[in-house]
Amino acid sequence: MNSRAFPHAVSHERDVTDQPLNIALLGYRSAPHSGGQGVYLKYLSRALVRRGHQVTVISGPPYPQLDNEVALVQLPSLDLYAHGLRSIRPWQLLSRLDRIEWFSKLTGGFAEPYTFGERVRRWFVGREGEFDIIHDNQTIADGILALQQQGLPLVTTIHHPITKDYRVALDAEPRWYMRLLIHRWHSFLRMQMRVAPKLASIVTVSGVSAADISTEFQVNPAAISVMHLGVDTELFRPLEHQKSDAFRIMTTASADAPLKGLSVLLHAMTLLLPDYPELRLTLVGKPKPGGDTEKLITALGLRDYIECCKGITHEEMVEKYAQAAVAVVPSIYEGFGLPAIEAMACGVPLVSTDGGALAEVVDDAGLVVSAGDSHALASAIARLFDDSALRDEYASRGLSRVEQHFCWNRCAERLEAYYRERIAQC
Repeated sequence: MNSRAFPHAVSHERDVTDQPLNIALLGYRSAPHSGGQGVYLKYLSRALVRRGHQVTVISGPPYPQLDNEVALVQLPSLDLYAHGLRSIRPWQLLSRLDRIEWFSKLTGGFAEPYTFGERVRRWFVGREGEFDIIHDNQTIADGILALQQQGLPLVTTIHHPITKDYRVALDAEPRWYMRLLIHRWHSFLRMQMRVAPKLASIVTVSGVSAADISTEFQVNPAAISVMHLGVDTELFRPLEHQKSDAFRIMTTASADAPLKGLSVLLHAMTLLLPDYPELRLTLVGKPKPGGDTEKLITALGLRDYIECCKGITHEEMVEKYAQAAVAVVPSIYEGFGLPAIEAMACGVPLVSTDGGALAEVVDDAGLVVSAGDSHALASAIARLFDDSALRDEYASRGLSRVEQHFCWNRCAERLEAYYRERIAQC
């Protein structure tokens, strides 16, 4: 375990109205390549430090990539989704939490939110006064709730309720035995649905997510505040030197997650190819070998039209955006939709569905179509292919919207004010 030495203990009775804060950010898995939660921690921690605060990220593996000014506390786990069950040695199962992770993985479950919460609870013993505010990133676990119950100021970000992912995955899976596995993997939702209504201060990223959290998790709407995410506009920006390919589209999606709507985009491609034989798709993500997405690509005859990129850097992603004539977000549901913001920040005209919060986030800065409608998606892409002036207009609208609403400094400024309100209430 790596940890830092803190210069002093903080009393929560002191006035922190205008003083720099000592902030703990929690994430059960926080590497940027492991999903949007890792991106959130990376850029939020940077923005808070730039505003003069002291920030410590406490994370399970895979660990985050942080600026040097941000301290990192590593809480090791078995990390079985990276290493597999065969990596385990008998001595590792002497720990109760490690045994829980091992048995859960063995039976198709996902215990990391629970076990990370318990490790965090243990880590804070004797450190209760070292932070002004603790900010959890979607763990929603018993161990994290215990910190609030001890009187510590706790804020929780819920990007969206995973119950949405669960239902979409079930609806997309006809095989009974796979449905059982989906049900087993999502068993951590029972804990989250029990914990969430007891959380006093919840932050979420869109009005749609706020409504869904209230409904799905039975949370009092008064406990939820909406604060949009930001994007790193120093990194995600137009590349003037890079010429785009006339008929290349780009999407960022977890290739085998039904919620991301990749199958809808693949069917839209089959509608476009007769008129646009030079059509190509850059897919940031890679289908699982032998999985449903790979089978669909083969069945539709699209293998030669798709370039898959997995594990690329953000700089490489910006290059890929610059090569695309159109960016597409085909998701069935998004609690926010960071890929839409990244595409707009790169000056790429955007086609998005209205799934979840996407219509709220994109507004009139992109062409928005009904989620799940391949024909509407194909029609919108064709409109942009055929009209260079329209592409320029939506590229300009996207840049303007990002500059006005979605930068990390504004996100950190809003959160700072929220933190101070929560501290004052403790």
